[in-house]
Amino acid sequence: MADLATLRTRLAEAEDALHRLHMGEMEVRVASSGKAVEYGPADAAKLERYIATLRSEIDRLSGARRGPILMSF
Repeated sequence: MADLATLRTRLAEAEDALHRLHMGEMEVRVASSGKAVEYGPADAAKLERYIATLRSEIDRLSGARRGPILMSF
């Protein structure tokens, strides 16, 4: 299991890669756990799932808790 700093670095790299895909790059490369994965425009959903997984793991390790915001008027 990766530490929090490593996960945050991976998240930044993955978000940058997704941005580059959306900006028209035909292929982006993301390194994770000693291996590199290449994503193309058709793989954007896979990259988004990877980003969601990283965010979830970061939240779990940092003790962050996301939930509904309760408001009263």
